[in-house]
Amino acid sequence: MPFKTDTHAFREKWISYIHALQDTICGALEGLDGKARFATDEWEREGGGGGITRVIADGNVLEKGGVNTSVVWGEVTDMMRGQLKLGSPGDGSAAKWFACGLSLVIHPLNPYVPTTHANWRYFELYDEEGNVSDRWFGGGSDLTPYYLFEEDARHFHGVLREAMEPFGNEKYPLYKKWCDEYFVNRHRDNEMRGIGGVFYDHLRPADAAEADRWFAFQQACGNSFLPAYVPIVLRRKDIPYGEREKEWQEIRRGRYVEFNLVHDRGTLFGLKTQGRTESILMSLPPRARWGYNYRPQPGTPEAELLDACLHPRDWMA
Repeated sequence: MPFKTDTHAFREKWISYIHALQDTICGALEGLDGKARFATDEWEREGGGGGITRVIADGNVLEKGGVNTSVVWGEVTDMMRGQLKLGSPGDGSAAKWFACGLSLVIHPLNPYVPTTHANWRYFELYDEEGNVSDRWFGGGSDLTPYYLFEEDARHFHGVLREAMEPFGNEKYPLYKKWCDEYFVNRHRDNEMRGIGGVFYDHLRPADAAEADRWFAFQQACGNSFLPAYVPIVLRRKDIPYGEREKEWQEIRRGRYVEFNLVHDRGTLFGLKTQGRTESILMSLPPRARWGYNYRPQPGTPEAELLDACLHPRDWMA
């Protein structure tokens, strides 16, 4: 049933938050790196809207990264109907759409510093009269280390859990499990690309009060990113490394590429609906490697990391 209230002000508040969060995260990461600066690319989308892509590269700490925002809208296409499992054209439920979100991926230089990914998004559908027929939030944050430090895993997951607890103690374990089951290379014996985090989608508010609560939940999750990630970078960025560690980092980055191009719904949705290719593929690392049938030696730090990717753990236990 269509929402009877105008959500224009709600959308604008979300857009303002996302742009402010982009500024905050980029400023913090530039300060962390100490050398590289984000380059800004503002773009327009044919069909409606545009975005701000910010990319950093070749820094002291960050080898490549991007913190992107987009505010886009348009007509619901047949491709989108298939991807989102919407009704048939003309049934009145979905004629136009709006989406706004922030997506980031950070690939550090030092193999002892983990890659991280996060996004927070809001989506609306409109019927032929312009009423909001459906809307939802989605997002999450996850960590992809190359070497396992349990202290880091507990810290990252602990910050995410703390951010979610005011909205219900069930949120973190539920969305942690969802993350463990989503970021998986099923073609490689259900191997996770990292040690997870939280992931959620289609958080649908039933009314304005619930919409405000989900908005606050998204803010709490978005604001938790820097406290969850930056302390880990500071602990690991100066650890010495050599060719062995770089080779393993590139092998694991290969797994990251496989997931994004084979399984990730957001990447596939963007590419299939004429999204901006450069912004979508910003998530891929600058260097990756595929060695034939590579297996780390038992008892090595590399084998320990792989075991954590094959057997999801409760880091809060």
